[in-house]
Amino acid sequence: MIVKICGIKDKTTLFCCEENSVDFFGMIFYNNSPRNISKEDAIDLLVLSKNLKIKGVGVFVNEAIDDLNSFIKETNLTNIQLHGYEDNEYIRQLKKNKIRVIKKISIQSEYDLNKINMYPDADYYLFDYKPNKNELPGGNAKSFDWEIISYLNTSKPWFLSGGVNLKNIDHLTKNIKPFGVDLSSGVEKELGIKDNDIINNLMNKINYA
Repeated sequence: MIVKICGIKDKTTLFCCEENSVDFFGMIFYNNSPRNISKEDAIDLLVLSKNLKIKGVGVFVNEAIDDLNSFIKETNLTNIQLHGYEDNEYIRQLKKNKIRVIKKISIQSEYDLNKINMYPDADYYLFDYKPNKNELPGGNAKSFDWEIISYLNTSKPWFLSGGVNLKNIDHLTKNIKPFGVDLSSGVEKELGIKDNDIINNLMNKINYA
């Protein structure tokens, strides 16, 4: 099972993720998020990760395509997660720069799984809780009904996201068996602040499931 931890903002957490064989670390570039990271700090983490196995992912919400392309050139990002209303043409434009794209799909019912057909050029799908109007696009510590995933039919790699934590990870790995998981609030001691002990404990459960 592949693992992505989102909202990484410092090298201590990055090294903790590396030691636990986490595959991806997400950096959120969305001003309204408590997990937002500056471009300068993100570049520092990306430079550090060049000598590590873990791969950086830039997370964006409805960013203008020209601005995002400029940002990619400045930071040398190679993995982008789209967490807004970006369409497949937007994804195609990004992939001209040899970018791997993770596309978030909000899930409320089994019929929402059909949205994967709207994004054939995405490299990964990320299935998350469908937020209400007053909520953030992600990182709300809320889950959709994970049993819905049993209706999924795709050959592409995908992540399950939303409210994954120490209390439910055993059920998730044994019963739902996702291709990958995306963690954020579930490895925090308070909003936006990652906790290395929680990461260690949760990853120990995943790695020895």
